[in-house]
Amino acid sequence: MRSRLVAVLAAAALTLAAHRPAAAQATTSANASATIVTAISLSKTADLDFGNVVASGSTGTVVLGTGGSRSVTGGASLGNAGSTAAASFTVSGQASATYSVTLPASTTISSGGNNMTVNTFTSSPSGTGTLSGGGTQTLNVGATLQVGASQAAGSYTGSFNVTVAYN
Repeated sequence: MRSRLVAVLAAAALTLAAHRPAAAQATTSANASATIVTAISLSKTADLDFGNVVASGSTGTVVLGTGGSRSVTGGASLGNAGSTAAASFTVSGQASATYSVTLPASTTISSGGNNMTVNTFTSSPSGTGTLSGGGTQTLNVGATLQVGASQAAGSYTGSFNVTVAYN
């Protein structure tokens, strides 16, 4: 009888094992993919040029807009426009992609030992641009020139960086 009890218990154990709920584990698969896009690039087509400016005994500013127009405040006045121009760049990359524009806070331009600050940079498009169906867009940059009181005459130069990156 004892062997018969063991056999019944063994059969019951096998039956319970066969009817146990599924394990707490599952497996499935997923696809992996990548899209290679054209690298974004930026090439300068024109430098930022405030043109001729006349300083006085008080400070002033020259604001150069992204379209190339100039205005003044304070002790600065406009001389001959000369080669006045907003900076201009060509952004190239993936067709119809959007990108962000990063402009500097300020830069210094110098003539000998004399300096002026260029700040309040603006761009068109401002902040974010969208490349055309052909993958290009023109980016124009303007800024404000801080002219010191009795600023020394001279040809002032310097540089600044503009950065573009895909969104």
